[in-house]
Amino acid sequence: MRLTILGGGGFRVPLVYRALLTEAHRDAAGRCTELVLHDTDAARAGVVASVLAAQAREERHPVPVRVEADLDDALRGADFVFSAIRVGGTEGRVRDERIPLAEGVLGQETVGAGGVLYALRTVPVAMRIAERVRAVAPGAWVINFTNPAGIVTEAMARVLGDRVVGICDSPVGLVRRAARAAGADPAAVRYDYLGLNHLGWLRSLTAAGRDLLPGLLADDAALASFEEGRLFGGSWLRALGSLPNEYLHYYYFRRETLAAVREAPETRGAFLDRQQRAFFATAGQEPERALELWERTRLEREETYMAESREASGGWERDTCDLDGGGYDRVALALMHAIAGDTRDELILNVRGGGRVTGLPDDAVVETVCAADADGVRPRWEAVTAPGEAELGLMLQLKAVERATIEAAETGSRRAALRALGLHPLVDSPAVAARILDAQGAFGAG
Repeated sequence: MRLTILGGGGFRVPLVYRALLTEAHRDAAGRCTELVLHDTDAARAGVVASVLAAQAREERHPVPVRVEADLDDALRGADFVFSAIRVGGTEGRVRDERIPLAEGVLGQETVGAGGVLYALRTVPVAMRIAERVRAVAPGAWVINFTNPAGIVTEAMARVLGDRVVGICDSPVGLVRRAARAAGADPAAVRYDYLGLNHLGWLRSLTAAGRDLLPGLLADDAALASFEEGRLFGGSWLRALGSLPNEYLHYYYFRRETLAAVREAPETRGAFLDRQQRAFFATAGQEPERALELWERTRLEREETYMAESREASGGWERDTCDLDGGGYDRVALALMHAIAGDTRDELILNVRGGGRVTGLPDDAVVETVCAADADGVRPRWEAVTAPGEAELGLMLQLKAVERATIEAAETGSRRAALRALGLHPLVDSPAVAARILDAQGAFGAG
């Protein structure tokens, strides 16, 4: 089976390859027999290939790797396509974060105005990729890593239908951490999770027929043992009656997180831009050290993840079990094996909701519990309860933002782009939205 990674010069690709090497000795259907990398930056792809080559040297039967400069050549013959592109690079992320911050609103890669700006730039490219997949690899499944994952997946689904699935590691990380805190085996629990990408809630956590969530929410010591418990605090979690995705900290504690971001010496995007430039420059000159340099850089990246939210909630270090970086890769490969090997699996994924969430159109992508097998991916609505009024209200408003963003990216409409920014709950004024749009510069002056 052939796997193609678009964005093959991306920093997370070695995590996927590491997971593929772990899987390589299994006699399971759907085992990867070739990995194809494609990236618009040939130098970055070369550095990543050096990291993979070092990983492969430790294996007796490594998965062969090929780098293709042409998109169609990379796609042709693919059974699965992992889309992990970053349009505009880390430099684009720096602008996405700094422009909103200059207007006094949150600057973050996927949340708020920064997420809208990133999506406006990314959606047209993602849709062109979807068109090329449909043309030269119509039987391939596309697994979308590209952020903002919900918006990008919904846009690609307008071309590919249900053959594109979005993934994120935040929900599976939440389930894993909550299960451990409740004293349960993460592999043995069932769960009720629903929302949009980076806007979801865990509403039950069941083991042996018993819901562990009420007991967990009542136990301050247990809540203090994992990230989301520390981020949101016991009193607020008990008021909600659920465990929110970590990204909801930007919504529930917007004042505190904005203050922490503004007080930080540099934005997250600026840190990653500086860090990755240094890594690729050094690894390009010293390819024999590429794996060592990547491991060091990856650990620093994981240690500083969501640092501003941790600072806003009291300041604390991430747990060592959350620093291995194995999130996206595990979800993606589990999904790939479930489809290719017909091994029914239950995963939290971004898929079309089919109109099952009140107020959302049939083709609106939601993030929820899904079953995956050879027949594809389907939400397990029998395992998911309807959202409460507060959750549904946020979902509806954010979905309106997402769909306006896709409209603007597809048509070039300034009105749609202004609507996307102005309706976002983290942008506090249409005038601010207009100034952000003007500073971004793609839709002309208003």
